[in-house]
Amino acid sequence: MPLFWRIFLLNAVVLLAATALLLLGPVTVSTPVLLTEAVILVSGLAVMLIANAFLLRFGLGPLGRLARSMATVDLLRPGPRPVASGHGEIAELVTAFNAMIGRLEAERAASSGRALSAQEAERHRIAQELHDEIGQSLTAVLLDLKRVADQAPAPVREQLHDVQETTRASLDEIRRIARRLRPGVLEELGLTSSLKALTSEFTGPSMSVRHHIDAHLPPLDHDTELVVYRVAQESLTNAARHSGARAVDVTLKLTPAGVELSVRDDGHGIHGAPEGAGISGMRERALLIGADLTLGPGLGSGTEVRLVVPTDHGSH
Repeated sequence: MPLFWRIFLLNAVVLLAATALLLLGPVTVSTPVLLTEAVILVSGLAVMLIANAFLLRFGLGPLGRLARSMATVDLLRPGPRPVASGHGEIAELVTAFNAMIGRLEAERAASSGRALSAQEAERHRIAQELHDEIGQSLTAVLLDLKRVADQAPAPVREQLHDVQETTRASLDEIRRIARRLRPGVLEELGLTSSLKALTSEFTGPSMSVRHHIDAHLPPLDHDTELVVYRVAQESLTNAARHSGARAVDVTLKLTPAGVELSVRDDGHGIHGAPEGAGISGMRERALLIGADLTLGPGLGSGTEVRLVVPTDHGSH
């Protein structure tokens, strides 16, 4: 039944009941109205208004639930959708809303996939140029400096050695940046070895990173491994740059829910701060492989990033 007629009939029932009580009931109205009659009329009006409000709330309740669902929808955090119960326009509206959210999620996943693929291709190109062009140029500079230093007088030789060390440090930094842009070890040795190398790379005097990786993990496809690696990389980068953490634990294990990556630090935590581009990027990547990404309390007052990949998705 259309919504208009349902609301009309609900109000009609209330008005008909009030009319029947006036016509068929024992109550009469005097002129002027007596106090007892006024009390009865006001009480009847109050009952009629309460009944009308109850019936309207019952009839329009699904619209309120749909409005609350609309206000809380987040395409980066898929959640339960409103149930299209009943019949008529409201059920059709809920069904259309759920279909629209499904299309938006599919379109966002497709566009995010294209954007992230383009991003990875650009990272690969930049890393290749850093390695082939700048890396080789700095290597040639190091060789020239060594040759000049061998022929230079002692005072100048010492200065050239300092320049050599600075150039060598710059070459190492460029290689480190290239490895972060394009995790070649992921393609060559797999996810386990690349995560171990990543934890070693972030370990230093100011922050200790420990890894705990299960020996027997199910095989994951390349896209899933890349998402797990990038989430771990972004989590460690956030811990190193923003959290002030001294210790970080990276765990990769098999759970009943799937393959779970956990990065926990002992920093000062998020404390309600708005999510930046890094966390949004991690959520985008998680959605691409059907994984669940959550942020919660870590070690002490720190932060834990947890990524759960369903085992029926990432296996070869």
